[in-house]
Amino acid sequence: MRPRIQFLEPDLIEKIVAEATEILCTLGVALHNPGVLALLGDHGAQVRLSERHVTFTADLIEKALDSAPSAFQLHDVHGEQTNDFSGDNVHFTPGSAALHILDNETNRIRKPTTSDYIQYTRVVAQLDHIASQSTALIPADVHEQISDSYRLFLSLLYGTKPVVTGAFTIESFEVMKDFQVAVRGDEQALKNKPLTVFSCCPTSPLKWSDVTSQNLVDCAHYGIPVEFISMPLSGFIAPVTLVGTLIQHTAETLSGIVISQIANPGTPMLYGGSPAVFDLRYETTPMGAVETMMIDCAYNEIGKHLGLPTQAYISLSDAKQLDAQAGLESSMGATLAALAGINNISGPGMLDFESCQSLEKLVLDNEICGQTLRLIRGITPKGDFPALPLFQELLREQHLLIADHTLKHIKDELTFPGPVIERANRARWEEGGSTTLRQRAHSEVVRLLESYRPSTLADEVKQELVRLMEGEARRHGQDKLPERS
Repeated sequence: MRPRIQFLEPDLIEKIVAEATEILCTLGVALHNPGVLALLGDHGAQVRLSERHVTFTADLIEKALDSAPSAFQLHDVHGEQTNDFSGDNVHFTPGSAALHILDNETNRIRKPTTSDYIQYTRVVAQLDHIASQSTALIPADVHEQISDSYRLFLSLLYGTKPVVTGAFTIESFEVMKDFQVAVRGDEQALKNKPLTVFSCCPTSPLKWSDVTSQNLVDCAHYGIPVEFISMPLSGFIAPVTLVGTLIQHTAETLSGIVISQIANPGTPMLYGGSPAVFDLRYETTPMGAVETMMIDCAYNEIGKHLGLPTQAYISLSDAKQLDAQAGLESSMGATLAALAGINNISGPGMLDFESCQSLEKLVLDNEICGQTLRLIRGITPKGDFPALPLFQELLREQHLLIADHTLKHIKDELTFPGPVIERANRARWEEGGSTTLRQRAHSEVVRLLESYRPSTLADEVKQELVRLMEGEARRHGQDKLPERS
């Protein structure tokens, strides 16, 4: 039996969806893109172009939900399937778009560089329990207008896993799409085997910007999957109650589903978000708060009720260092998310309110992910019945270390974490140098960097990626890209 967790009764889910639908059909949303407004108007929505506002209809929402796929798959750069976003399948992805990195040498938070990003890509490529890359860091050594495309460029050049990414400008989408077409060979192949998921974020409360709404339409046109990242803040720009926040999250996400599906019915999508409660004491948005995690798990239930695969920013921490708080919040989030069956869990590696990545935390979180993936496999019999012969052997031999039953089932039944997790007795730990968690995690990062093997993507594809990136950089006045090593 797969263990599960549930926060909402079915009738409460239906009430939340009904309330969200009424809000969209009565209050509507602000929308700052004239082309998207016109598209909605052509499909029966009530548009006030001069006020940049749209009011939806229940029929429009229902049709969009009917056309949205209930599942889709991601594939790596070689076209091999890696992620199956269906049912309660669970996949982990590092947190995305961090402005800072925790430098292990100084133990201080600083701006990341191209070198940091390449190291991140080399590490995540070898983490067994992390299914996807994300464009996790924003390098500060390139022009801000190319930071979106540059991160995807580095991910595809050095990594093999699919990428969760996004664009903060309308213009950067085109070259980011061209990168993917270069890897796949043509646009149809990209539609057949998606390589990325684009994060598209409404602005709370009840607003879509020019950029994010255009990203939705552009992704739909090319069949590129999207994830909706609604970010209501309970008690600040959303009702303080968890149910009230869920109503707002549902309304904002439903509005994005409509935009995407009328642009191209059948566009793959993840019903996702990054909501948080608001800590009035410090004016912060704690991702490690239990209420934030409860909202994430609950909106996952709403997404599945609507027949959609899901995503959440969870399994991350608000701590500033790799400390006990980081482990507490990340492991609690990963466990709840896995038990809830969230399909794409975004967060490993992240610290400081979604603003900082740490390679050392990422390798620790990889172990947390592995343990939670074991957890949701549950407990099932494996050659345990009849039990009498096994116990006769145990009494005869006084151990089962080399028993056929042990050798057959030990790898599937028991999880053996890597060296980041200390399981030796105290004497062996002391003989090994009495290492701290941070020291062990850094040693693992160093090992992974040394064992990295370059991507086997065809040389001509890599050359095309470089050509496209250099052209995009020149377009924004940067004649030379940073050195890559």
